[in-house]
Amino acid sequence: MSKIISIGTALPAFRHRQQDILQFMLDAYQPEGDDRRKITLLYERCGIEARYSVMPDYSVSLHERLFYPRTMDMEPFPSLEKRMEWYSMHAPALSVEAIRQCMDGYIDKGELTWLITVSCTGMSAPGLDINIMQQLQLSSAIQRSSVNFMGCYAAVHALKLADAICRSDENAKVLIVCTELCTLHFQKGNEMDNIASSLLFGDGAAAVLVTGDNCSADGLFIKGFHSEVALQGQQDMAWHLSGQGFLMRLSAYIPQLIRDGISPLLKNALETTGLKKDDITKWAIHPGGKKILETIQKELCLQKGDLTPSFNVLNDYGNMSSPTILFVLKEIMAQLNGKSERIFAAAFGPGLTMETLILEQ
Repeated sequence: MSKIISIGTALPAFRHRQQDILQFMLDAYQPEGDDRRKITLLYERCGIEARYSVMPDYSVSLHERLFYPRTMDMEPFPSLEKRMEWYSMHAPALSVEAIRQCMDGYIDKGELTWLITVSCTGMSAPGLDINIMQQLQLSSAIQRSSVNFMGCYAAVHALKLADAICRSDENAKVLIVCTELCTLHFQKGNEMDNIASSLLFGDGAAAVLVTGDNCSADGLFIKGFHSEVALQGQQDMAWHLSGQGFLMRLSAYIPQLIRDGISPLLKNALETTGLKKDDITKWAIHPGGKKILETIQKELCLQKGDLTPSFNVLNDYGNMSSPTILFVLKEIMAQLNGKSERIFAAAFGPGLTMETLILEQ
């Protein structure tokens, strides 16, 4: 049986208050009248206080920008090539910071047998995995894999891979690192998809260490996974490449799709491990947005404090895509006091894909 023994997180240097980001967006979109009031209201009610970015541009004056042109219309608007250059400059260091925190006091880098990198906001070959190997001076013989373009549920998918590896090799020690620089992909068109993604997403990284039975460290045992795809929502959450960065499709129907699917998803996931809802003591739900969390809380009849870690992460960092569920799990792990616990985790992404994970202490 495999277990999670440590989670480390990292954030880029620039913390932006949501109110400052709002002003940047209003300057970029130039909305008028009712549209301006609607965008302001969305920011005021989103449940996010601050987000992080690898660039200072979202809360500095026009003349202090480093990434976007110092022009009122932001022209020439950054190309995909420029966005990937910034990803290559910043993603490796952020990943290494999360990894160092994850491994500190738990494992020596020479003991690692696998490295799994996760990202949907930057790609190259050789890519993030090779950069991490170089910066950490990992063994050139370490096994590697990458999970790309799966979005917010990708960390759970990577944990599936790590679990399979550890079940086949009791001596395996698998390091997963999820790194997303979502703020590189801001689009200035005032379509609702752009407004919604600009409202929610921030940058961050999280690393998680998964080991086999031969590791003596305490941890959370992985009891099972379950995945479902709501195909009727495949056009409501999507992620596409363009010459000016990645384009997100994020419709207002997502909370409704999750509302319709979350109860059957929970039932089916619990059946795979022979558990009932009352057996779950902690809930780690991906904070894809305030409305999503409120919808799940209501639909599953959860208590007021059950989703506090998810609301806290949303408030402090926004939605960082794949690392976000690991930020939530890290907060939950910090609260554990040694007694028996069962954790139900769920994350959602393009497809509309719904991934779940059950952990036990």
